[in-house]
Amino acid sequence: MYDGKHHAVDSKEVAFVSAGRKAFLDALAKARPLVLEPIVNVEITAPEAKMGDITGELSGHRGHIKGSDSPRPGTVQISAQAPLAEMEHFPARLKSLTAGHGSYRLEFSHYEPAPPHLQQKLVAAHRPAADGED
Repeated sequence: MYDGKHHAVDSKEVAFVSAGRKAFLDALAKARPLVLEPIVNVEITAPEAKMGDITGELSGHRGHIKGSDSPRPGTVQISAQAPLAEMEHFPARLKSLTAGHGSYRLEFSHYEPAPPHLQQKLVAAHRPAADGED
């Protein structure tokens, strides 16, 4: 939007709000924005026998294993990165996989663009609301 003037008799706030909204949506569509998702560092301590189950669980939820260590006999410490959105049910899964003997720690790392299929899903979910109010 490049120009707009207010006239005491003819102008209404709703017209300016509508014009601003349309200009914003037009600019947004032309900009091709990316949705960024938070990535967290995950540190898991669990029984060594459960390492395969835990790494499989992380990999199945877009996690990347960075390494592992054995701080004491029979115990493994796994370092990984994963999208925060994928970690929602991880505490319950870890408890189930390790019979309550596993622990974890999350720490924010950075943002990354969400995968293309997720971006398309988000755009599709929000498009009807945006187009329906014109």
